[in-house]
Amino acid sequence: MVFSTTSFLFVFLPAFLLCYLALPWRNTVALAFSLLFFAWGEGAYVLLLLATITVNYLAGLGLASTRWRKAWLGAGVVIDLLVLGYYKYFGFLVSDVLGMSPPPASIPHLPIGLSFFIFQSISYLVDVYRGDSPRARSWFDLALYIAMFPQLIAGPIVRYSTVALALRERVVTAHDVFRGGMLFVLGLAYKVLVANNAAEVADAVFDAPIEQVSTVAAWTGTIAYTLQIYFDFAGYSLMAIGIGRIMGFRFPRNFNYPYISQSITEFWRRWHISLSTWFRDYLYIPLGGNRRGAVRTYVNLFMVFVLCGLWHGAAWTFLAWGLFHGVLLVVERAGFGRVLARCWAPLRHGYVLMLVMISWVLFRAETFSSAWALLCRMFIPDNTPPDSFGYWVAHENLLWMLVGVALSMPLVERLRATRHPDSGGDTALGRLATSFSVVTAVLVLALCSVYVMAGTYNPFIYFRF
Repeated sequence: MVFSTTSFLFVFLPAFLLCYLALPWRNTVALAFSLLFFAWGEGAYVLLLLATITVNYLAGLGLASTRWRKAWLGAGVVIDLLVLGYYKYFGFLVSDVLGMSPPPASIPHLPIGLSFFIFQSISYLVDVYRGDSPRARSWFDLALYIAMFPQLIAGPIVRYSTVALALRERVVTAHDVFRGGMLFVLGLAYKVLVANNAAEVADAVFDAPIEQVSTVAAWTGTIAYTLQIYFDFAGYSLMAIGIGRIMGFRFPRNFNYPYISQSITEFWRRWHISLSTWFRDYLYIPLGGNRRGAVRTYVNLFMVFVLCGLWHGAAWTFLAWGLFHGVLLVVERAGFGRVLARCWAPLRHGYVLMLVMISWVLFRAETFSSAWALLCRMFIPDNTPPDSFGYWVAHENLLWMLVGVALSMPLVERLRATRHPDSGGDTALGRLATSFSVVTAVLVLALCSVYVMAGTYNPFIYFRF
């Protein structure tokens, strides 16, 4: 089930909120609806989710042993990785690496959200082993942590220590419901209004024969995908954080305006923060981080981004995308970052946007040949007749893409930071600002609902992940 569908917005979510806020058994309601949410889209694969929870709960119990702790940790992590490897990479290994042609029926189906709940499971075991997190008091607690539907299919990746106390006792205030609702509506607008409109343009360009794509069209499609992927990911994260807040949980921020970055290093501090943090804490630092000399640091960075690329999808293009970013980070760390820091700020910003957009072509393209053809068209104009801009971009698409450009900058946050100190929530001006926010949110929610009910273009980008 996808957040931006009629079944979720008008059936599942209202039923869940009614039961959750009205009934006293909040954890039971949350787990039951989470399992229903997963089963709604994946059917019997909910048994795989339950088996994963059980294995990690038993491994967590084994970590209480003083003698066999490493064995229990190793067993739990290996089983998690085997599950991820089989369902996500078996087809890639057999078809693309070994060059075999297995029958389609032998390729396992990739359950939605597998990469996210496996990474949460591994983080739970490692944190308990290190003493950074308490062990789950019951199978029920761990099940709710791993299967919690807001962040189950698209993150953010949440650590058990972040929600451990709230799993046992939490208070949901009116302010939590208000803030959560506002975040959810903002995320829904990101996805339905901006990402989906940008997706129409991006998909039209990337799916067209390269002979029909001019240089202007190639750049238009790449810019559109740059907006689509950010507002799709960030939108889902905001919706998850918003629903979690209504439930009484505080999920971490997952995106922090990455397109304002002035280095690739800064970009990865702002993009998909929970994933970047996961790779840092559970792979980069255990490999030695930057503590074993420059060469080892570069190797560690390179390895992390090779695996980061493969985490996003089982395809050579994803691997190349990870390698591309790994090389850029190594180059910046090797000295170019200091040179970059002395450059004019707009030049630094342009450098980041150019390289990120090039990398998104690799990320979006189905094959190397199609990625290379589009990149060549972007930078080497040929005799392809230029298309009219309106052929690729409708007025509605353009409007929401321009809105996306504005929302990709922290303009509203900067406005709030410079707001008069007397405009707090208890003043007349503060109450007026709150009322305006509520009215705006209601109107935006109504507009998003119209788009959803009209069956407008609504791709689900996480099917590949």
